[in-house]
Amino acid sequence: MGRFVVGIESTAHTFSVAVASGEGKILSDVREVYSPPEGSGIHPYLASLSHAKAAPRVLRDALLTSGVAEGDIDAVAYSMGPGLGPCLRVGAVVARSLALSLAKPIVPVNHAIGHIELGCLLTATEDPLVLLVSGGHSMVVAFSYGRWRVLGETLDLTLGQLLDQFGRH
Repeated sequence: MGRFVVGIESTAHTFSVAVASGEGKILSDVREVYSPPEGSGIHPYLASLSHAKAAPRVLRDALLTSGVAEGDIDAVAYSMGPGLGPCLRVGAVVARSLALSLAKPIVPVNHAIGHIELGCLLTATEDPLVLLVSGGHSMVVAFSYGRWRVLGETLDLTLGQLLDQFGRH
């Protein structure tokens, strides 16, 4: 019997649940995407309502598709941010509820680092220096001495401003 983790992502327009093995094999990845009305952006509250409605089905389907019994799950991970507050809360509540019902540990994951880790897993990259640019934030991070180090981060600056300030300090 291997080690298995359930991962829950709810940072913006997508609510997803995946089950992965301890070796990094993704056994299932089920998602529901909130589509805002044409011509408008994501409304955090409306997206969170969509997530709350989809969560039971997405969770059930991910567990069934993975073939992993609930008793074999070792931990529950979830995106703790950055992201849209109301959407993040839905994922956190689902993760806490599942972890409590299974009596398993809950693991908060930085959403940006999660993307980087997946890239490292898929490409076998070791100790990268990463410039992450997203819709709402930018980060300069490095993997050093067994952990991620945030060298610079912004939620409100352009990429050029971030690099300028990072270079000065």
